[in-house]
Amino acid sequence: MKKLFVKTYGCQMNAYDSAKMADLLAPLGYAATDVPEGADMVILNTCHIRERAAEKVYSELGRLKQMKAAKAKDGGQMLLAVAGCVAQAEGQEIVARAPQVDLVVGPQSYHRLPEMIARAARSQGHVLETDFPALEKFDSLNAPQSSGISAFLTVQEGCDKFCTFCVVPYTRGSEHSRPPQAIVTEARQLAEKGAREIVLLGQNVNAYDCDGWGLAKLCEAIGEIEGIKRIRYTTSHPRDMGDDLIAAHGGNPKLMPYLHLPVQSGSDAVLEAMNRQHKADDYRRLVERIRAARSDIALTSDFIVGFPGESDADFEATLGLVRDIGYATAFSFKYSKRPGTPASTMRKQIPEDVKAARLDALQKLLLSQQYAFDDSQVGKVLPVLFEKTARETGQIMGRTPYLQPVHVKTDAAHISQVADVRIERRTANSLHGVLA
Repeated sequence: MKKLFVKTYGCQMNAYDSAKMADLLAPLGYAATDVPEGADMVILNTCHIRERAAEKVYSELGRLKQMKAAKAKDGGQMLLAVAGCVAQAEGQEIVARAPQVDLVVGPQSYHRLPEMIARAARSQGHVLETDFPALEKFDSLNAPQSSGISAFLTVQEGCDKFCTFCVVPYTRGSEHSRPPQAIVTEARQLAEKGAREIVLLGQNVNAYDCDGWGLAKLCEAIGEIEGIKRIRYTTSHPRDMGDDLIAAHGGNPKLMPYLHLPVQSGSDAVLEAMNRQHKADDYRRLVERIRAARSDIALTSDFIVGFPGESDADFEATLGLVRDIGYATAFSFKYSKRPGTPASTMRKQIPEDVKAARLDALQKLLLSQQYAFDDSQVGKVLPVLFEKTARETGQIMGRTPYLQPVHVKTDAAHISQVADVRIERRTANSLHGVLA
C-alpha cells in the first residue's frame, strides 16, 4: 500500500476537493497518512485568497524537496503535486520555480489525477492540467469512500460576481451548478456512510440553478433522505437570496436556522468600490425578510476593513451595520492585495496601522455580540447533533442548530444522534451542558 499525504489550505470546498482526490487515488493503492515524511505522494491543495499565499506554498515545497531527495536516496519515489487555486493561477511559474514538482492540477481538473500520474511515470517530466472542465470533473468523481457525521457536498462552483478584491472568478471559473440528481445521489451515499448532516458548498451556493431546481428545492430533496437530520449551506451572496430560499428557512425543519451571509462593509461607497452591487440598506431589508421567515435564525458574516479608499466615516458605517444586525459570530479581516484583482491596483491603499486599529475595534464589537448570543442560550434546552469524543475523558462534542460546539459528559453511544441538551454555561469558544 502506498502512502498519500494531502495538505489542505483555505476553504471548505478545498477540504471537499482533498477528500475527493484521496477517493480518486484509493483504487491506485494510495492510503492516507497524517505526515508527509515517507509518503509516496504529497498533494498541496492550495488557496489563492490571501496575499503571499503562493509564497507560503513555495516555502512548503522547499521543505518537501528535501524529503523527496531523501526518499530517492533510499531507492523510493515521492510524487509531488500542487493542486487548487494557486496551481490554477501560477501553473507555469510553479513548474519553473519548483522543478521538484511533478504534477500541477487546477481545481477543475483533479479528476484527471490518475491519468496524470501515469503520464508522469511514462515521461519522467512535469504534467500540467489547468483547464476548466467543471462538469466533466463532477461526472468523473467516485462515490464517497467514507464520511463524517457532518459531510461537505459541493453543489455549485465558480463566480460571476467579480468583486474587485476576489480572485475566485479567475481561479474557479464562471458559475455552474451540478445536476440535482447527481447531488441527491451523492447525499444518499454520504448518508449510507454515516453522515447525519449535509453541508452544501459553493462559491455562491445560493446561486444554485440547474434543471429548474434552486437551492431551496435541493434542500427539500436532501431532507427526504433517510438518515439526514440536518442541512446547512455556505457561502451565500446577498444578491442570490431568493424568496423560495427565504421561505425554506421557515418551512424546512431540516434546514438549520443558521445563515452565513457576507456583507463585507456597511459603507455604500466601499460596497460600490468592491462591486458588491448591493447597498447597506438592501442588506438590512434582506435580513428583516429572513428573520420574518425564521425569527430565531442566527446570522454570521464576513467583513473586510481597510479596503482601498475606506474613510473613517466608511468604517463607522460598518460598525453601525453590525450594531443594527447583531451577529452570532462573524469573520473579519484586514484588506490584503490579491494578485491580479482590480482592488490591488487601486489608489488610496490604507496604511497597515490604520487597518489594524479598525480590525481590532470591529473584532471587539463582533466578539461582544458572539458572547451575548452564546449567553442567551444558557438555561435553554437545545437539540445537539453529537459528532465525536471531546478532549476531556468522558465528554463528547456536538453542535447546536446554530453551529455552536457543545461539550457534554455522557456515553459515546450518543455520537451521530441528536439529543436535547440543557445548556449550563459558556466558555470562550464553546457551550457546556447536560442531557435534558
